[in-house]
Amino acid sequence: MSAPTDVHPARGRERGGVRVAVQKLGTALSNMVLPNIAAFIAWGLITALFIEVGWIVLIGKAFGYEGGYGFVEHLGGWGAGADGTGIVGPMITYLLPILIGYTGGRMMYDDNLRGGVVGAIATMGAITGADVPMFLGAMVMGPLGGWSMKKLDALWADRIRPGFEMLVNNFSAGIWGMLLAILGFVVAGPFVAAFSRVAGDVVDFLVENSLLPLTSIFVEPAKVLFLNNAINHGIFTPLGTAQADATGKSILFLIEANPGPGLGLLLAFAVFGTGVARASAPGAALIQFVGGIHEIYFPYVLMKPRLILALIAGGMTGVATNLVFDSGLRAPAAPGSIIAVIIQAPVSSLLGVILSVVLSALVTFLVAAALLRLGKDEDGDLAGATASMETMKGKRSSVAGTLTGGGAATATATRPIRSIVFACDAGMGSSAMGASVLRRRIKAAGREDVTVVNKAISSLTDDADLVVTHRDLAERARQRTPSAVHVSVDDFMASPRYDEIVDLVTQDGAEPAPSPTVPADAQPGSQDRPAPSGNLLAKEAIVLSGRARTREEAITEAGELLVASGAVPPEYVEAMHERERSVSTHMGNLLAIPHGTNEAKGLITRTAISVVRYPQRLDWGGGKETEFVIGIAGAGDDHLEVLQRVAEVFLDEEQTARLRAATTAEEVQEVLGGVSV
Repeated sequence: MSAPTDVHPARGRERGGVRVAVQKLGTALSNMVLPNIAAFIAWGLITALFIEVGWIVLIGKAFGYEGGYGFVEHLGGWGAGADGTGIVGPMITYLLPILIGYTGGRMMYDDNLRGGVVGAIATMGAITGADVPMFLGAMVMGPLGGWSMKKLDALWADRIRPGFEMLVNNFSAGIWGMLLAILGFVVAGPFVAAFSRVAGDVVDFLVENSLLPLTSIFVEPAKVLFLNNAINHGIFTPLGTAQADATGKSILFLIEANPGPGLGLLLAFAVFGTGVARASAPGAALIQFVGGIHEIYFPYVLMKPRLILALIAGGMTGVATNLVFDSGLRAPAAPGSIIAVIIQAPVSSLLGVILSVVLSALVTFLVAAALLRLGKDEDGDLAGATASMETMKGKRSSVAGTLTGGGAATATATRPIRSIVFACDAGMGSSAMGASVLRRRIKAAGREDVTVVNKAISSLTDDADLVVTHRDLAERARQRTPSAVHVSVDDFMASPRYDEIVDLVTQDGAEPAPSPTVPADAQPGSQDRPAPSGNLLAKEAIVLSGRARTREEAITEAGELLVASGAVPPEYVEAMHERERSVSTHMGNLLAIPHGTNEAKGLITRTAISVVRYPQRLDWGGGKETEFVIGIAGAGDDHLEVLQRVAEVFLDEEQTARLRAATTAEEVQEVLGGVSV
């Protein structure tokens, strides 16, 4: 089936750009809220214990105590024993927003205390400018205070006379903090109050018309795309806190944080799943439900995307249950653990909250079980889905090792890392590209004494400190190099695992050692290799608008260009397909580099490379979009220089854009560094 003719290559990038932007916003919001979760818990516990309908009074009445509750009333700010406002009100009005504002200001000023102080001052202005909990105002005024103070300090940096630094710093921060507090009082406070009233009216409308469960249609998919922080800490936490301040509880705290849907999904995999997914699901369920780390179930959904329907059904069930029982939490449940959920549930809501978790888990389990049984003949790729999750998240996951059976590389390192081998089946394509990318990153980290070479797995010897392979080749590599640290990747161009390797290399605590001797069969950096010779990339081997619509057709198209150039016989194309069936040649960053197996090297008469561009993009399997396909026939080592150049190009957005905009074969050759010689 041909691809739709209206596919625009920029649209996917725009959608991805929006998602990344929202993820960054969510990360910023969570970085302000999460360090202060202990304060939210403290406020929630004080509220649960000392308000008029709190645990102490209810337990006392249950045992027939009819005496006074003077101290409890004093702390809770209610009844005859109250003196002033108690402790509950001031904590939510002043303490929590000021902590958020301070954290946001310090975050924006490179963890500088001055940024935090000015952020807190600015937040105080917003707090006093309105009569609603000023969490949204704190999330704006705090970072604004820190960022603006940083810019102001930069104006007179290194211009202050010695001995006057403290005077200038204190007065500049005080004056600027005063101005921002006034701005917060006049502008931010009233604006946030108006926004909170409108948002509250929207929530009330949804609740009154029983429409709130529909939010799960958006929330559950957004969680899997790592937009949960923006939704939870940017919307539900501020609105829920205001609602809890007014009514004693809020249903909004359980829309995103309910651990029931994730538990139901993982239990379904534990019963009806297969392979690694089934074996890892029970442990993942414990981490998710008790530990509150919801991201551990995201790869299971990415592996079988239709399961998002089960999560939506479970999420809607949980919200509907809380609506029916008029239940909610006093404060955010963070992390989303069943322990945090129960602790933050007021007595009157305890039954409804527990039922919302149990019923949402049950509904998710039943729907997921049906979907898993419908697709029971399909193979799941949990390791690949986990790698996709980490790529989507933009950093490695703290719980990924539970799913893939391997932890961080640092867990098995027993000696300093001096030599790294990037291994693949043939040792000429994927490994060369990955080694080039990793070599640059380690060099940028200041460890030029660490060698990064690429080899075929069949050439591995057990003398490397660390071995990097595609996840599908990891077991073969371990058999040949049992004493090495092993790291498996899925995205060769921008794998989050590279951060793990760089950390391991730079934090081993050892002094740099002289570079070891590089084995003759390894491929060192470009500085040690002669320039490529021969017509590696002819103009005739460049196609700017490929005809293929599938991965298999694309491999054939790239291979036929190599055949037409006289570099390989037609049999080599089948070897390229065989290589793809064993291990994917998708590199990440919209690039695939199909090439033959190691056994097919004997078919190559001369080294050559072909380039095919697919403006409409292809699905290389597993939803991996591909725009550029580079076919490789490497008889010796001279193609490795080109692959290093290719890696550099596809890590550079500007250079990739030039390839995307090229209208002639000569332009492609120019971008790739003049490889046709």
